Amino acid sequence: MTCGETISGYWLRSLGFGEKLLPKGEMTLCEHFSLIGSGLFWNLYFGVLALFFGFFLANALALAKASQNPWLRKPAEWFIFVFRGSPLFIQFFLAYESFVLLPRVGIDIPLGFTTITAETSWLSKAWLGALLVLILNTAAYSGEIFYGALRSVPKGDIEAADAYGMSGWSRFRRVIWPTMLRLGWPAYTNEAIFLFHATTLVFFSGFPAIRQQGDALYYASYFAGKTFNPFVAYPILAIYFILLTLTVTAVFGWVNRRLNRHLPQNLRSKLRFRPQLVR
Repeated sequence: MTCGETISGYWLRSLGFGEKLLPKGEMTLCEHFSLIGSGLFWNLYFGVLALFFGFFLANALALAKASQNPWLRKPAEWFIFVFRGSPLFIQFFLAYESFVLLPRVGIDIPLGFTTITAETSWLSKAWLGALLVLILNTAAYSGEIFYGALRSVPKGDIEAADAYGMSGWSRFRRVIWPTMLRLGWPAYTNEAIFLFHATTLVFFSGFPAIRQQGDALYYASYFAGKTFNPFVAYPILAIYFILLTLTVTAVFGWVNRRLNRHLPQNLRSKLRFRPQLVR
């Protein structure tokens, strides 16, 4: 099989298209790059969707934690504490073990005039169950970031908004929320990078890879186990994630420049990547 045929057969293998069986025997470098790159689709799926939904939940958590109402503040504080205080690997494991205990036929929800059945079997699948865990985890970390940024909004900005006659939702939408995002965006960029790296834990923590359709680390581990040589597959995996990190940094850097475009050059915050050794 030529390299072109290998790429054609394996580049969508993680999504269920192309070759049915994983390569065996003497494994070429082209097979390494093709299959590990194929698994990266799952990492992108988990990372992009978790960031999208987690962003809105994080904003809600930040506002709830800053609220004077204890019925809003306390649940937000405990949610953030639990998900930031426990390892993500353990969260994946406990979530999967909990999801498989749910009734396979679903849970009946009576609505008075009718009863609907909520499907539960999908929760034990990685595409939904693991995604929910990632959304909750990144929302907790991001919520704390935005909460700190919210507390750091200059009082002068709020007083200026009051002077212009803004109040309530108008003041929040046009002054407080944009300033909160601007102050918290550099730290949130780091969280986004860590989230994409954390997606490699999905198929290592309990969620099964159905029909051997896993993420990039799943296939890198397969090659390392079959060839007894981790110094080929894992560096290739690292190359892919370095490229992904550069892409995320570029996209979030563009957003950061947009958020700071009204400030003088010397006051604009810059993105700094700070490696996080323990998640």
